[in-house]
Amino acid sequence: MALLEILEFPDPRLRTIAKPVENVDDSVRTLLDNMFETMYAASGIGLAATQVNVHRRIVVMDISEDQTEPLVFINPEVSVLGEDEAPYDEGCLSVPGFYESVDRPTQIRVDALDRDGNPYSIEPDGLLAVCIQHELDHLNGKLFVDYISQIKRQRIRKKLEKIHRAQA
Repeated sequence: MALLEILEFPDPRLRTIAKPVENVDDSVRTLLDNMFETMYAASGIGLAATQVNVHRRIVVMDISEDQTEPLVFINPEVSVLGEDEAPYDEGCLSVPGFYESVDRPTQIRVDALDRDGNPYSIEPDGLLAVCIQHELDHLNGKLFVDYISQIKRQRIRKKLEKIHRAQA
């Protein structure tokens, strides 16, 4: 397994729309393993392939405290089941150090393929529902900062650009 580089805002590659996975094969499973290793090493709870510069519709997630409940979503599709939305403070491995409140639907259904290519569906709620929607946004070239005001987004962008320049 290998640690992958996580792209950080405002990297334009984060805006790439991911393509569906045609075949769930060993190369996809290796990518999944590398994504889990990368996510856990970064103390994250979700990671979309777009964030590691692989533009395929793949998400890994584990919201458990002890990293024992890994979830895989290949070619995920979300359906909103109700009109209720709730705010949740979101952070992101691609926007390190920043948290903002985002309103998202509370009732969703997710249809996806597992690591063996088998279809499944779940109807998550709470943190899992929020995390799934957040990661699926990445597959569509969207970040949680797109939900906040332009002034806040610009402030975050400038702070991260300054950090990136200092690290270069």
